[in-house]
Amino acid sequence: MLNRIVLMGRLTRDPELRRTQTGTPVASFSLAVDRDFADKSTGQRATDFIDIVAWRSTAEFVSKYFTKGRMAVVEGRLQIRDWQDKDGNKRRSAEVVADSVYFGDSKRDSDGGSYAPRSNGNSGYGGGYAPANNGSSYAAPAAPAVSEFAELSDDDGELPF
Repeated sequence: MLNRIVLMGRLTRDPELRRTQTGTPVASFSLAVDRDFADKSTGQRATDFIDIVAWRSTAEFVSKYFTKGRMAVVEGRLQIRDWQDKDGNKRRSAEVVADSVYFGDSKRDSDGGSYAPRSNGNSGYGGGYAPANNGSSYAAPAAPAVSEFAELSDDDGELPF
């Protein structure tokens, strides 16, 4: 069976970062996603507001680098939750559990300013991508030292094959 969803839209509010009782980070936010078609009578596109939940390193990444109005691409799965409201009524909610979150625009496109992460003390990814559930921090590959390369002095110009 397959349960995959990919969404692209703008954040309707700043992500809210919380922690479970065991300290696991969880962020919640919502995306405004335009439908692909316009209403025949008005010519306007309808917008869906979709709740997103991100866990662990993805939650920290989203809370650090995304703000209201920022374009995001979310890959994940649809989850339906049953719950009770304060009056005891049974309710059902649909939300997307994010596996990966990408930037859908550049910082320059979103506000005309230079890039600066939100400083809330969280570590995050700088590459615009946060895989879920990996538990490790991102480290860019180290550039090779110049001394690792040597000049070939006996090159006769012929290929070895």
